[in-house]
Amino acid sequence: MRNLKRAIKRYGKHILAFTVIMILFAFSRLPVLSATERATMASRFEFTRFPLPEVVEKPYHQLREVNPSLEHISGWISAVGAAVALNDLDGDGLDNDVCYVEPRNDQVIVAPVPGTGDRYAPFTLFPANLPYDPVTTAPMGCLPGDMNEDGVMDLLVYYWGRTPVAFIKAGGNPPYPPRRGRQEAEGEKHRTLLSLNGDNYLPQEIVFTVEKWYTNAATFSDLDGDGHHDLIIGNYFPDNSEIIDPYSSKIEQMQDSMTRAYNGGKNRVLLWRKDPNKLAYEDINIFDKLTTYGWTLAVGTADLDGDLLPEIYFANDFGPDRLLHNQSKPGHLKFAQLQGEKGLTTPNSKVLGHDSFKGMGVDFGDINHDGFLDIYVSNIADEYALEESHFLFTSTGESDKIKQGIAPYKDESEALGLSRSGWGWETKFADFDNDGELEALQATGFRKGEIYRWPELQELALGNDQLLKVTKSWFKFQDGDDLSGHQHNPFFVRATDGRYYDLARDLGLDEPYVTRGIATADVDGDGDLDFVFANQWEDSYFYRNDSQNTGAFLDLKLLRYSNDSLSEAIGVSVTVSLPDGQKLVAQVDGGNGHSGVRSSRLHFGLGKVKKDAVLPVEVQWRDTQGQPHHTSLLLAPGSHRVSLGSTAKPASVS
Repeated sequence: MRNLKRAIKRYGKHILAFTVIMILFAFSRLPVLSATERATMASRFEFTRFPLPEVVEKPYHQLREVNPSLEHISGWISAVGAAVALNDLDGDGLDNDVCYVEPRNDQVIVAPVPGTGDRYAPFTLFPANLPYDPVTTAPMGCLPGDMNEDGVMDLLVYYWGRTPVAFIKAGGNPPYPPRRGRQEAEGEKHRTLLSLNGDNYLPQEIVFTVEKWYTNAATFSDLDGDGHHDLIIGNYFPDNSEIIDPYSSKIEQMQDSMTRAYNGGKNRVLLWRKDPNKLAYEDINIFDKLTTYGWTLAVGTADLDGDLLPEIYFANDFGPDRLLHNQSKPGHLKFAQLQGEKGLTTPNSKVLGHDSFKGMGVDFGDINHDGFLDIYVSNIADEYALEESHFLFTSTGESDKIKQGIAPYKDESEALGLSRSGWGWETKFADFDNDGELEALQATGFRKGEIYRWPELQELALGNDQLLKVTKSWFKFQDGDDLSGHQHNPFFVRATDGRYYDLARDLGLDEPYVTRGIATADVDGDGDLDFVFANQWEDSYFYRNDSQNTGAFLDLKLLRYSNDSLSEAIGVSVTVSLPDGQKLVAQVDGGNGHSGVRSSRLHFGLGKVKKDAVLPVEVQWRDTQGQPHHTSLLLAPGSHRVSLGSTAKPASVS
């Protein structure tokens, strides 16, 4: 006993320290699913992969030609460009058309989704008769939208090296026929309403002065509440740079900080203007310097305070993201910055508006089932490299704080299992098994090669910011070099403990792609969501959802009367009440994210709700005069088309 007391006296501090270390280790270990639960969760999902159609006109390359001052980092400059959108372009009632950017030869390709029939030959969009230099210009994204409000879907293509171009669908077709299912599609029981080809689309400028913009994100949204869809443009490199001009003599600059960079391209709002003779948008200067000149890679809009005016989220590389409260009136834009509140244990970089991370993707969805949208943001979270954190800003429900300039959100990404994965880009919420819980998809990876370059990047990041913008101070990064190039895209599924777990390997989705854009849609009309990965410098793929025993669903095509035609109702807010008292909320977005655009249909997984149930559905929208409206519907599970009008033309369901 005496020896024991002596040992405790002599080694007591060491024993205490060891005990504390073991306790901290126990708390720091991430939760692990049992093999049984993992297998049970994975059994709910099954996907079949198909490569996207190609149009072989030009040879493929793996690097862009760049400004000579950037040649030694051509691999870095060549990091973006893959993009994808899913929508109904031929008017057959299904979102079975894909518009995607193939960066290997800088094509914008429109095609039927694989497996949906040879309804037309794949073709490319090119801005013929407009100023366009293929040597110094590269497409970065494709955004569907009814830009001239004629009831048919147009396409906006945005670029590095010039301003965006609207491809307006000529002619027309009977808009929005009844929804059809997979059996009808496979049996060719419905005619194709319009055989698409490149001649169907007429390229038009959307701004008066053609400049060199470096756009990496764009979305449609009615910002001023006048009932018409405006454009938000997120630019990256400074306007009128000569980044991908191999013949330029200009010495270009990079970002002026790894954490507070404000020398990027100008973020813009293009406000819709009525002009009977042409497509017209007005470039409005409304943002402060820190919002205007961030290095923006993703843009999202959603109405977060219930006034039918969408807030804007800018996800910025090399510095703080921006969430802006919309205080606009028709014809007059006004925004105020929102910032999160810091708690005692909250790091600055986990407070919304204060982060120093590398924002690359944003999406909205109600994760905590409180009736308010939450915000999912991609950064870099690469183990043994740069482990920042992805964000899942969950709503506190205190929407009144927005009027005080406070963002009522707290980051719960670590607690919910979504803080870590890799070098993140696009994020997308979607319910793939219709159980009422959103899955979370994420695009990851930077460049695939054989030479590991993280040590050089870390050395650069630790250097003086004054040297960072000088391109000569950057390390060599070209073909063959690797930065997070062998990761897989996570497929996060929520378990019974409330956390998300990555089941990509269990589902055969763990190929090491370098992915940029993700698009989701019920392509074949069978009641479950499919998706596409747009990959950089390699094939892109469509994943058909072949899951068995999925739950009931409610799929809504929301259209709004504009004169005598029906157009996509971007910004409409929908709340579905389930028999158990739970509410599901969603809004129609106009292209939120980095370079992936989901279908504009709203898809709700209903879980075990019976097919003969009748569900209360609340719909809020603004008509084309900017007047707010609300209607209450009773809908059975399945697919519905909802036509939204004004007081004189009430909503109808078909």
